[in-house]
Amino acid sequence: MIEFPKDFFWGAATSAYQVEGGNSNSDWWEWEAKVGLSEPSGQACRHYEFYKQDFDLAKLLNHNAHRLSVEWSRIEPKASMFSEKELAHYREVIISLKQRNIEPIVTLHHFANPAWFVKSGGWQSSKAKDYFLRYVEKVTEALCDKVSYWVTINEPLVYAYYGYIEGAWPPQKKSFFKARQVTLNMAASHIRAYRLIHAIYKKRNLSAPFVSIASHLQAFIPCSPGLRNRLAVYLRNRFFNFELIDRLVKGKTLDFIGVNYYTRSLVDVEKWGLRNLALEVCSKNHHPLRKNSLGWDIYPQGIYTLLLKLRKYKLPVFVLENGISTPDDELRWDFIRQHLKNIHRAMAEGVKVLGYIYWSLIDNFEWDKGFGPRFGLIEVDYRNFERKIRESARRFAEVCKSGTLD
Repeated sequence: MIEFPKDFFWGAATSAYQVEGGNSNSDWWEWEAKVGLSEPSGQACRHYEFYKQDFDLAKLLNHNAHRLSVEWSRIEPKASMFSEKELAHYREVIISLKQRNIEPIVTLHHFANPAWFVKSGGWQSSKAKDYFLRYVEKVTEALCDKVSYWVTINEPLVYAYYGYIEGAWPPQKKSFFKARQVTLNMAASHIRAYRLIHAIYKKRNLSAPFVSIASHLQAFIPCSPGLRNRLAVYLRNRFFNFELIDRLVKGKTLDFIGVNYYTRSLVDVEKWGLRNLALEVCSKNHHPLRKNSLGWDIYPQGIYTLLLKLRKYKLPVFVLENGISTPDDELRWDFIRQHLKNIHRAMAEGVKVLGYIYWSLIDNFEWDKGFGPRFGLIEVDYRNFERKIRESARRFAEVCKSGTLD
């Protein structure tokens, strides 16, 4: 029997654009129409209307924490024009969680941007930090008396990779230089947002908040032990996994380390080029593992290894996303169980983990992949928006209630 601490946070996550529906002032909304995405976000899961019902289900499943995001393009649909109606809506969302004794963990940026922000240069612009800070101030002022945990930006390097290296997401650019520019701007924006959020709490005589980013960490494993592969693993660990954390820890702008973990990357590099060292993976099915429906390897021991590497920062860690897209619900439960075992193993070796947030509470719009991938503890029938609790959710609910795992 494995026992977790009594004050451990258990829950699941959503992101506004992926579940709310109708986010028509967003860059993603415009991009979906422009490229003719076969499954546009549209009404998504109608969580904007049904959030109370969804939080009732989270409560029924014994969750005591929920990670959500606020949608910048709702709150500031035009530059400098803030919507009091939308700020009031998100305040109601937070109050609904608090009424159910569910701790809100609020993300300020989860991939989507206001269309006006992108037209003014987006995250490449030198003004991006000022625009973001203006928005952060409005949201913090509106919610600070109800929120203790903040995530400024979700997965900056994933955003930069898909938007500016692979070019699969808006703005569909392919440039290492631009990706680097975006990442540095996001890092600088976090630093300023961190200080601003703390200053607002101090001015209001509120207890100091806990502020972080959500870093997407991957387990980079060399396919074979050659020099090229080992160098590629070193570089990817340094720049993708840890550079941003290093920068923010040195700047004293992380109160905890937010970790999103899903998979390993089997590194197999054929040439010495920069793009090869940065991106190439094994295509020959060496060292095969079970996979999720998106083809990602299931590698629970990776979270253990990465958590141990985070020990040196001497900060608490919060697993803010970990989940699986699969039609096989038995596999979903096994995924959760194996990852929890590896998290507990790291905790037994001195890593302070605050909680475990599964991705995601409900099935949702999975960006350029549309509605096909099913990550949810709760199934959504997109024909009528009915919710149905999966068996894996019930088994996870027992862990949330007891704090123990067989």
